[in-house]
Amino acid sequence: MSDDLKTARRRKPGVYSRGAETVDAILKAALHVLVEEGAGAFTLQRIATECGLKVGHVNHHFPRKEMLVEVLLDEILLAGEKQVKWAMEQPDFLAGDGLARLIAHILDDVSTKQTAHLFTELWAMANHNQVVADRLEALHRHVHRLITGMVEQLNPALSHDDAAVVAIFIYGAVDGMTMFSGYNRPWASCMPGVKNIAIKGLVDLAKTITPAEIANLPPAPIKSRNI
Repeated sequence: MSDDLKTARRRKPGVYSRGAETVDAILKAALHVLVEEGAGAFTLQRIATECGLKVGHVNHHFPRKEMLVEVLLDEILLAGEKQVKWAMEQPDFLAGDGLARLIAHILDDVSTKQTAHLFTELWAMANHNQVVADRLEALHRHVHRLITGMVEQLNPALSHDDAAVVAIFIYGAVDGMTMFSGYNRPWASCMPGVKNIAIKGLVDLAKTITPAEIANLPPAPIKSRNI
């Protein structure tokens, strides 16, 4: 697990045990409610009903809803990190181009109902819940650091700071497609073309952009040649 995600995870009070059948059922029900019904329906009573338990049983493992949110987010982010790692390790995908793999993976992921619904709900929750905001920031920093490293490999002329700026643009351009071409969005049918354009355009950008272009410096004057 990345340092950012490790830092974001805190030992929490309460009675729960990862892997226990009841806890797994509660977490599965909580994820279902969040994806299918949204943050407004995310209550211990609704989650208890979804997994066929009395609310007191849910309270035994998660005395506060906030604690359930924290544990659920830990599980989601850990699973997301594993998925990204898996996508990056596929030997026969896009000629070994790591940045292209990551772009394709993110766009494929936001084309699924679970990811598109889940993260739009989490973004909304983050406006009012610091725990959610911290967890999402940790995930974003982790992915941003991955992209920065890839940009540095593709374009050694860039400083680390310049590569980090390019990585922010790439990550924002890709992740922002959730709202336009993600699952059930207005231009979802355009996602195959969007993905192809993103892979070509953003990888080419990472390879060719110069420090001067990032800093918006005027181009060097063209020296005339005496004929």
